[in-house]
Amino acid sequence: MSDESLMRIALEQALLSADAGEVPVGAVLVGSEENIIALAGNNTIQACDPSGHAEMRVLRQASMVLKNYRLPGTTMYVTLEPCAMCAAALVHARVERLVFGAADPKTGAIVSKYRIGTDGLLNHRFNVIGGILEDECSQILREFFQKRR
Repeated sequence: MSDESLMRIALEQALLSADAGEVPVGAVLVGSEENIIALAGNNTIQACDPSGHAEMRVLRQASMVLKNYRLPGTTMYVTLEPCAMCAAALVHARVERLVFGAADPKTGAIVSKYRIGTDGLLNHRFNVIGGILEDECSQILREFFQKRR
């Protein structure tokens, strides 16, 4: 599957989150052969869990599926640039590659505010590709927040 097709799956998860009243962010984790291991959207409000970000939920699911807290050789697809919490979790899980849609100028910790996972300051680095389906990923967030105003 291409990066775009996997990001579309993450977008589907984001839409499900929006339908549930959650901030529409979706994530998918795939293995080295592009097999989907886990997918989820944000669930912080319904779960009363500040760590209920899509990326965190996917890492938890994948760790259970693979029976390992380390996830080498995997790629995370997420519709929004991860925050510091999620970026650090990607480092700890040893994710190999991150593909995100829209940058997050307020709290993004990959390219916007910080460079977690790519700056060489921690014990693991991952490859990053940003801007995949950026317009679609940004639009879903804009529409969600416009409805809430």
